[in-house]
Amino acid sequence: MEAQVKKSRFLIRVRDEWCKGCAICVEFCPENVLVMDGNKVKVLNPEACKGCALCELMCPDFAIAVTKKDEQ
Repeated sequence: MEAQVKKSRFLIRVRDEWCKGCAICVEFCPENVLVMDGNKVKVLNPEACKGCALCELMCPDFAIAVTKKDEQ
C-alpha cells in the first residue's frame, strides 16, 4: 500500500528582505502554516494552507504572497 502525500494547492512566498519579524502573519494564520524563525517568518506547513491569504492581507510590509499553484 502506498502512502499518500498531501500536496499544497497554494504557494506561499515570503520576501525575507521585506519581513520585519512582527509575527502578525503567524498570529492570523488559522492553519498554523507559518512560524517565526528568529526574526523572520518561515513557511513550516505548506500543505495545510487553505488559501485564505490572511497572512498576505495582514502583513503591513507586503512581505507575503499567496497564490494558487496553477497561477504561478
